[in-house]
Parts: sequence; structure tokens; C-alpha cells
Amino acid sequence: MATYADLVFLGGRVVTVDAEFSVASALAVTGGIISAVGGRDDVAPLVGPGTRVVDLQGATLLPGINDSHLHGCAFGMSTPPLSVDLSHPAVSSLADVAEAVREAVGRVPGGQWITGHGWDTGYLDECVSDPSRLPSRRDLDAVSPDHPVVLYSFSGHATWVNSKALELIGIDRHTVAPPGGAIVVDEDGEPTGLLHEGAQALIQNALPPLSRQERTDAIRSNLATLARLGITSYTEPGLGPGGDGIMRGALGAETLDVYRRLLADGELTARLGVLLLPTGMASTAEEFARTLTALGKPGDADPRRLAILGVKIFADGIVPNKTSWMHEPYVGGGCGSLCVGGETDAERTAEIDAMIRHAHAAGHQLGVHVTGDRACDTVADAFAAAMAEHPRPDARHYVIHGDFLTAHSMKVLAEHGFGVNMNPTIKWTVADMEEEFVGAERAAYAWPYRDAIDAGVRVASGSDAPVTSPDWRQGVATMMLRESKAAGRVSGPEQCIGLAEAIRTYTIDAAWQDFADDWKGSLEPGKVADLCVLDGDLLTADPHDIPEMPVVLTVVDGQVVHDTLRD
Repeated sequence: MATYADLVFLGGRVVTVDAEFSVASALAVTGGIISAVGGRDDVAPLVGPGTRVVDLQGATLLPGINDSHLHGCAFGMSTPPLSVDLSHPAVSSLADVAEAVREAVGRVPGGQWITGHGWDTGYLDECVSDPSRLPSRRDLDAVSPDHPVVLYSFSGHATWVNSKALELIGIDRHTVAPPGGAIVVDEDGEPTGLLHEGAQALIQNALPPLSRQERTDAIRSNLATLARLGITSYTEPGLGPGGDGIMRGALGAETLDVYRRLLADGELTARLGVLLLPTGMASTAEEFARTLTALGKPGDADPRRLAILGVKIFADGIVPNKTSWMHEPYVGGGCGSLCVGGETDAERTAEIDAMIRHAHAAGHQLGVHVTGDRACDTVADAFAAAMAEHPRPDARHYVIHGDFLTAHSMKVLAEHGFGVNMNPTIKWTVADMEEEFVGAERAAYAWPYRDAIDAGVRVASGSDAPVTSPDWRQGVATMMLRESKAAGRVSGPEQCIGLAEAIRTYTIDAAWQDFADDWKGSLEPGKVADLCVLDGDLLTADPHDIPEMPVVLTVVDGQVVHDTLRD
């Protein structure tokens, strides 16, 4: 008896992302697997009475998008109605933020915590006109004298609170910031309400942790958004004990348990890869090794739907906080540092080396958050040293972010089969702002896609949501154009890449990062049917128009999870 297809697509641009980046016009799906790719004649015999036939009418069929760095639970928690939206263009000034908080106060009982996400001084008028003007508790106290307010920056590396929150948490002029953190104070030595990096744990530890229901609601919200965007796979880059103090535990170990329950209940509508997060910032190698050993290697109930891929380590911070470790000083001085334990650069380098060596020897893939050029060199060399000491075929370690990846780092990564996970939508967001921290030349170079690909490094792209929206269409446009969000100015045109290269970073090379490029990431017979349909011809579109091209159909494992098509 003939086996007919469940889904057949005709009359479109089927972008296979195979080795030749070949383009077909038809594709068939049978039992969750791609069963034919080619022309109408190749799929016609597979059409039966129960087959859904989709006439693409010139639309573009792509492999399902793989956002390879996305904090799913945190993203869900950061979006309305679970949080106040403080991103641009929802707010454009400190006054707008205060008004949004005032409205939130009016909606909740007295004394309840108000949370918001997404503020960025690069898009707040008062801060743009006067770079020394930073958010302060005084901006919030008038509109919320009795409700504690906690507002997370877009980057996740700074938190802004009001006086009521400082009072309840117990932060005053005598409070000492944890290692690797900073409590910003005014000229009188009083806390302004801004906390950077590890000091944010003082807030997180005082907040009630997310309930299981809140985590579940957040992840469901995230999954719904991803389905609408054509995203069929993503990596949660750090869940574990080290995340218990981040965003009310959104990156904590309990979130992984919620994911497992959603999988068991058939609600996990995207494939999930996870990096374990044994410790947070400013930890020691000894603490890291002890915690990682205690975690063990969790088994995967369905490794094609939920896979524990490796381990995450924080090596340094971010440029806007001047906590990225740089070879040359920032504008105004200072070079940042590694954010692990140790009093000197040499001691901290030894600590990060030991962490990487331990995780590598234990058989884990490593994803290391590292942004500064000196830190990138340190981490790449540590990867290579760990591999030399304990040879492992195909470890696929990678640098997370790699903002200022150097030629040396690229050479080391390429020689050993390691990768980098870059963030085009962050480039789009911060390109103009970064000049005030590192100068025009270094700001233009940030996220050097062209150089990394030419050096032979495997490059995947991720949004780092909730740092930015997980909109891969904007990511593709940014990789091609290098235009900034605020001014539309081109930032580092020599680092532009082509459409095919950009798509690969969100599909087959992201699948490579997941150890899954043999079964997902391209549209080839025998691979899983993870699909994304974009209205219009992506291959001939003006890159400026790509962010507005609608996603009209999303398929995961042969099952439709988003559909606005009219057959």
C-alpha cells in the first residue's frame, strides 16, 4: 500500500540550506520526516486523500529557525502581562519609565513588587543628551513610594530599583557589593538604585522566587512567541544552581523541571537544548568543580526534543558596564577583568583555565560567556590547552557573544573545531551607544561576522532574549547591512555577510552547535520536518524589508504550531 505524505508544499522557493545552498520548488513531509525535495513531479506521487497540499505562491520555505542563545523562561517573564515593557520604543525617556511604573502601581495591591524589563540608557532621552545622567531611585520614588520596584536592563547586567526596594532588601551606604559586582553611589555615598553585575544578586535573593506556575506560564508565553516567529529550536544557555539568583530564579534548576513536565504533557512546541549553569559570576574553580560533580549528567527523556548539551561559564561582563576584559583601555580608562574568583589578572586567568579544564575533562561541551578581546583570547587558549591535555574528538566548545573576537582567537577556534555564538540583534541595538565606551573603531568591529566566517570558525546566531527580541529576521538584515537601530548608521561594513551565510547561522550551523546537524538544520530527505514559511521571496528581497516579511507557517516535527496561511 502506498505511503502518502502528510504535508506537501508546491510553487515556492524551498531554501534547502544544504551544502550547495540549493533552491527547490517543492517539498513533502511524511510522519514528521522530510520525504522528498525537488520539483512538482518529485512530490506528486506522495499526494493522497489525506495530504494537506500548500501552494506557496512564491513564498519562501526555510528550515525551522534555531535561536542558539535564548533564555526562554526569562524572556516569557520579561514580557507583558508578566512584566512592564520598558524596551524601546515602548519607552523613550526616564519620564516614560516613571509613567509606566505609575500605571503598574495602579493595577496591583499595595506593597506588591513591580517588575519591568528592557530599559536601555542608549534610548532614554535624558541619558542620551547627558551621558553622565543615569537612572536613579529618585526617578521612581515619586510614582511608587510604597511599592518596591525592580527594573531589569535590556542586557541583564544592571538592575534599577526604587528607595522602597532598597529599604526592604537592606541596601544602604554601608552595604558591600559582592565580588564582581557594583552598587552605584552618589556624591554623598548613598546608593542611587543602580546595581551592576554580581551585585544584582542582593536583589534577587530578597525577591520571592518564581512559583512553578509562574515559570510554566512564562515558558508557555515564550513558546507561543517563538512559534509565531518560525523558531523551532532554541538553546537555554544556563539552567542550574548558578541561575537561582538571576531574575527570581528564571535560570535556576527548577526551570529545567518545568520544561521536562511540559515535554511530558506534549506542550513543548520547540526543540530545546540546555547548558547547565553550575555557578554564577565570581565563583572559584573549586566551587565550580564541586557543584558540577554534584549535578552529574542528567539523562534526556527525549534528546531530540529536550537535550542537556553542556555547561555554561561566565568569563567576563559586558561593554556598557566596562566589565568586558579588554586589551586596550576603555574611553575614560580601565580595561575590565575576568569575573571569576581571584585578586589579580593572573589568578583569575588560572581560575577560568581550571574551570574549562575540569568541564572538558568531564566530557561536557562548554559555552563560555565572553565579550572582551583579552577575555576571548584567554578563553580560546584555555579551550586549546584543555583539548591538548585531554584530547576529545568533536567537543564543539564555543564562545558565547564574542563581541571583540580577535584574529588570534579565531585562528585557535578554527584549528580545533570550536565555534562562536554571535548576536546580530544586540549589534543592531547597541552599535551607536558602544562608541562612547570603546571608540568608533572598536565599536564598528564588534561582532566580526565576516572575519570569523572567513577564518573558518563555525558561527551560530542567537538573540540572547530577553536582551533583545528573538526576531531572526532583524538578525539576518543586520548581518547583511550592519545598520544600527537608533540612527540607521552603518557600523563596520567590512563585517557584512551575505544572505546565505546569515541564514546558515540560524539553521545548519546552529544545529551543529547542538550536535544535531545530521538530523536537523536543513531541508533534505531524512531530516526532521522543522519548517518556517516566510511570505514573499526572501532570496530577492531588499535586506531592509526582511524584518517585515511575515512568518505564515511554522512546523515542528511535522506538526503545525503556527498557521496564518490560506490554502
